[in-house]
Amino acid sequence: MSPANLQADPQANPRSMPPLQRVLASLRAYPGLALGALISSLLLTAAYAVTPQLFRWGIDQGIAQQNLRVIWQSAGAMLLAAVGRGLFNFGQSFWAEAASQGVAYDLRNRIFSKIQTLSFSYHDQAQTSQLLTRMTNDIEQIRSFLSTSLVQVISAVVTLVSIAVVLLLMNWRLALITLTVVPMAGWLLARFLQRNSAIFRRVQEELGNLNAVLQENLLGVRVVKAFVQEAHQTQRYAALNQELMQSNMQTIRAIRNTFPFIFLLSNLVTVVVVGYGGAAVIGGEFSVGELLAFNSYLLLILQPILLIGFAAPAIAQAAASAERLYEVIDATVEIRDRPGAVPFKACSGRITFENVSFRYPGATQEALKHISFETKPNELIAILGMTGSGKSTIVNLLPRFYDVTAGAVRIDGRDVRDFTLASLRSKIGIVFQETTLFLGSIQENIAYAKPNAKLEEVIQVAKTAQIHEFVISLPEGYATQVGEHGVGLSGGQKQRIAIARTLLTNASILILDDSTSAIDARTAVQIQDALDDLMRQKTCTSFVIAQRISTIKNADRILLIQQGQLVAQGTHQELMQSSPLYESILESQMKQPATAA
Repeated sequence: MSPANLQADPQANPRSMPPLQRVLASLRAYPGLALGALISSLLLTAAYAVTPQLFRWGIDQGIAQQNLRVIWQSAGAMLLAAVGRGLFNFGQSFWAEAASQGVAYDLRNRIFSKIQTLSFSYHDQAQTSQLLTRMTNDIEQIRSFLSTSLVQVISAVVTLVSIAVVLLLMNWRLALITLTVVPMAGWLLARFLQRNSAIFRRVQEELGNLNAVLQENLLGVRVVKAFVQEAHQTQRYAALNQELMQSNMQTIRAIRNTFPFIFLLSNLVTVVVVGYGGAAVIGGEFSVGELLAFNSYLLLILQPILLIGFAAPAIAQAAASAERLYEVIDATVEIRDRPGAVPFKACSGRITFENVSFRYPGATQEALKHISFETKPNELIAILGMTGSGKSTIVNLLPRFYDVTAGAVRIDGRDVRDFTLASLRSKIGIVFQETTLFLGSIQENIAYAKPNAKLEEVIQVAKTAQIHEFVISLPEGYATQVGEHGVGLSGGQKQRIAIARTLLTNASILILDDSTSAIDARTAVQIQDALDDLMRQKTCTSFVIAQRISTIKNADRILLIQQGQLVAQGTHQELMQSSPLYESILESQMKQPATAA
């Protein structure tokens, strides 16, 4: 999109409009539905406006004049007006609901798509429960506003203007008395929205916090039961639930402090109209039909004020929800394609870290400090270090899950930031420390990155990952359904499925991030032996992060990391002779089996 188009399209420059206005602008995607709701609303207002005049005609020209024909005609006209009100009310509600569902559908897709593009650094800081609340409750608040509250406000404004004109034409003095309630009620509602918008936002945030505890408890229910913490978790949830209830009570008190005054104004105006109008009828200035019609219009003009009043809390909630939604939609995507980025097609195996330093967003200390090394083609690189030393951070820079703070990461001499993200990541296979499986069959999980893979291909990588024998022992084999988060599978089984999933991608660069930590030592050695041959044959370079030296001693080179710095590198034999730290790690691991025995 050109800069000119960005300026012409307010949607392209989202921060130029208030959040609720942006929600209203999204109705432009459904012009037919929005127009249908608007026309129905206008026709409904017209049907309401004409009804008191029919009463006036029937009383003054029919009953007062004892004209049966006029009585029947007015009755027929009022019946048609009643049918029209029913039809127009249905049309207004139907079209508005359809438009609101469309906008909610678009918002859900838009925010979900944005979440997919947000960088790891965003997800490191964002609460999952808050994102879930925004995608569910906040969108529902906006949908409810568009389907109900917005229609009420538009209909109320049109009704107010229409009825005000009719009242001024009937009796301008009495009309002015009646219309004084409008600016006074408007001022009260504006003050309500201004003072209480923060309360409605806090309610949504506290709902997100409550959902966070619920999510943690559901995911960690086994830990809760194992440590007999049910009572503690119940108290924790109850405390947050209490905070949410208190915030909701604040909104109720805010409503209580505003709307009784609006009702009082309405009742006072009704008393004035009846008194003044009754005197006018006695004095011959008004007919009974005119007074009845005027009183009916008075009810019609008070009803929109009350509707706007009832819609005000929903508007405040929708405004807070829209603000929270657009915070995600407008979030900066830190890792993105550079202008002129090129596809990453193949690599010869030369991967270079040039004086790389990195600091996580919000952190005060660097996670990596001046890391420099270069790999050779088909080299198997192992990365070893104590927990928290920065091993995973190194490999996370290669597929650009994060960008370096200083220095550069290069593949065959080219900065990884020069490649398109999709092509770069499609050529890098990675098995994370934490295994994530999705709802579906074992075959679907292994073929996650290659959905069209044949069963023979899936079986081949499953054998390499030492999971095939387990899978075929199941009653449904590869069609066995994986439960939520892989429930029913052991940690080692999930890790082996994840390894098979990565091997199926035929990636040029393979990264195994402590991928056998939950697997027994014997199976881990079998997997590593199979992977060693496979990685040297099919990849240009492979990285293995491990805690056990036994799984990496056959690596071509071992990088030893301590507190974010590369302190030594070489083969297993070289490091045993030259690195006291490596020797101490090896000795500690050799003592563990002896101690256990």
